[in-house]
Amino acid sequence: MRPPAVFPDAERLAVAAATIVAETLRSPHALRLALAGGTTPKRCYALLAAMDLSWARATVLFGDERCLAPLDPETNFQIASELLRAACPATVHRIPGELGPEEAAAAYEPIVAAAPLDLVLLGIGTDGHTASLFPGNAALAATGYVVGVRNAAKPPPERVSFTFRALREAKRVVILAAGADKKEAVRRAFAGQVPAGMIEHAEWLVTADAR
Repeated sequence: MRPPAVFPDAERLAVAAATIVAETLRSPHALRLALAGGTTPKRCYALLAAMDLSWARATVLFGDERCLAPLDPETNFQIASELLRAACPATVHRIPGELGPEEAAAAYEPIVAAAPLDLVLLGIGTDGHTASLFPGNAALAATGYVVGVRNAAKPPPERVSFTFRALREAKRVVILAAGADKKEAVRRAFAGQVPAGMIEHAEWLVTADAR
């Protein structure tokens, strides 16, 4: 993996991530973008919502979702809702997590498989998971593009996630890591010991205290 880009704090990391998305949106072609949940991406989304950008050619997907009701504030869809209201992208594909892991994954599979993703934003958990691909979970072995996740290591235990195949076939993957509590996970990722470190072409944006 290439060395990470290091930023002095989470705010400047979020600005850098927002800049990457903004530059991607300036393409004259139709785009497929996948968003992540979590605190660091949420700040990036707030910055993007305030920018004068055209989302008219953008299709927005989500890299994973919790199996909760659609309006639950803990869903990744709701975490990104401020951005989606401001941006009005051409198409938004919400993961229907309320259907349960397997049924939701089956519904989302053809959407993800339809074409490569131009940009995927991801975070990393303190255990080294990314999207909802957790260390040691059976979902790591999935061969399609979307997998139902059970027995996740953090609540809620039922989730839906992109697979390694979907992430590895994406044109660009950017992983955000902010905070001293992520330092060990980042170290293990760069050693190839946790799922976040198993996407070979991923670009990393990290804060100094996470490095």
